[in-house]
Amino acid sequence: MFAVYAESFSSDEPLSALTVGERPDPVAPDGWTTIDVKAASLNHHDLWSLRGVGLKQDALPMILGCDAAGLDEDGNEVVVHAVVSDPSWTGDETLDPKRSLLSERYQGTFADKVVVPRRNVVPKPASLSFEEAACLPTAWLTAYRMLYTQGGLKPGDSVLVQGAGGGVATALIALGRAGGLRVYATSRDEAKRTRALDLGAHEVFESNARLPRRVDAVMETVGKATWSHSVKALRPGGTLVISGTTSGPDVDNAELTRVFFLQLRVIGSTMGTRSELASLTELLDVSGVRPVIDQVLPMEQAADGFAAMAGGDLFGKVVFTR
Repeated sequence: MFAVYAESFSSDEPLSALTVGERPDPVAPDGWTTIDVKAASLNHHDLWSLRGVGLKQDALPMILGCDAAGLDEDGNEVVVHAVVSDPSWTGDETLDPKRSLLSERYQGTFADKVVVPRRNVVPKPASLSFEEAACLPTAWLTAYRMLYTQGGLKPGDSVLVQGAGGGVATALIALGRAGGLRVYATSRDEAKRTRALDLGAHEVFESNARLPRRVDAVMETVGKATWSHSVKALRPGGTLVISGTTSGPDVDNAELTRVFFLQLRVIGSTMGTRSELASLTELLDVSGVRPVIDQVLPMEQAADGFAAMAGGDLFGKVVFTR
């Protein structure tokens, strides 16, 4: 079958490690099912995999891709949940210490077919295209969990989204507005600030600019470059939810005095559960909110999508189709 995979690693030139070609058809073990992939979306995780981050040498060659939408063995339209937990694990699968993502221990979704545990398949609403649905399992699910599970936000609350433009950030803006939140967003780029307004943000600001009010929660995916601003933007008792550190994990000023004096909550968030993915698809079905897609490419042109992500000039998701 056709696949996009890593055959080696390169920390300096990750795109040189990307291979497009044929791989053996997958065989589904007991309790697993084969999905015919119709669309799959690109994540930073895939680019890091080419650098050898989170992927071991003895796992190569590894088909990349965490997210997919397609047809199950009965012809049903489905979305694939990317978090594979241990079969004996019960409860929130994101807390399973033995969990992994597709394309880490198990072959990923950038291929004609992918095999996944049967429990990892969620029905796709007919109102969502395959391309739209393929954006949900990582970036949009991460955003949904940040806002409504870890953040505990409710209609009328205010939220700051740092770094508008990335896949998670655009999802946070759209889902926040759909959930009745007052949404502020920041970006260094004027064009991305304008697009954040179009997406549903009530107000936008340059990075690290003073806000008109302190917010109930901040959604942080940038890390070092925005951390101090995120802490200062919170009202007393507010919540900072972090799911990524695209500008680096080490901060010069952790603002610890402000954290304890104002009794702020700092909560980590990673991916989401199958039930949260199902709730997310229902929210999009009834609200009409749709993922922001920067570009759709045939999977044969995957290298172009990887290059666009590496260059950082994206607003929304890159989707590959079969």
